[in-house]
Amino acid sequence: MATTEVITETTTTTDYGKTMPESGYVPPSSPPNFFVVDFALRLLLLASTVSSLVVLVTSKQTRTLPANFAPPFSFVTRDAYFKDSPALIYLLVALSVAGLYSIITILASGFAISRPSPSTKLLFHLIVFDALMAAILASATGTAGSVAYIGLKGNSHVGWTKICNVYGKFCRHIGASAAVALVASIVLVLLVVLSSYSLYRRSH
Repeated sequence: MATTEVITETTTTTDYGKTMPESGYVPPSSPPNFFVVDFALRLLLLASTVSSLVVLVTSKQTRTLPANFAPPFSFVTRDAYFKDSPALIYLLVALSVAGLYSIITILASGFAISRPSPSTKLLFHLIVFDALMAAILASATGTAGSVAYIGLKGNSHVGWTKICNVYGKFCRHIGASAAVALVASIVLVLLVVLSSYSLYRRSH
């Protein structure tokens, strides 16, 4: 004759009148969602790239200078503009791409906030593309920074004269743009770290 075992679970009553199991079972918690911080960082990325881009495209200054190899008291008008330097054009393109990328990822991050457990596939893709964008923007920032340094200090070994003593406003714009672009690069690195940590927490 088959016997039937009846397993009963002992419960206890809380102060609120609800019953809780005494077996020590703890339901598994969902992986942590750090996309609120991710969303805030991506907003900062968008603000920094747009600010750097605006400062860069407005970096133009016109000066009237004495003409070389010309009669005395003759002058010539010279412009200093970011389009005159391939390094600054590279920074312009990198900032434009990073700004567009930040808008796309802001939408993805905002969508992930509402979900209790974002997919690991999304986190992996964010890590890859954030790292790629950080590399592009950092290289463009370094290139622009080197050009700005030459404009500030010059290079006597190769005969490059400094121009920031003449085009002060132009150099201030370039320096400020490179500094804010550096902030955007750091934000991208922080995003890579955050997504990597989120992916690590999901696997443990």
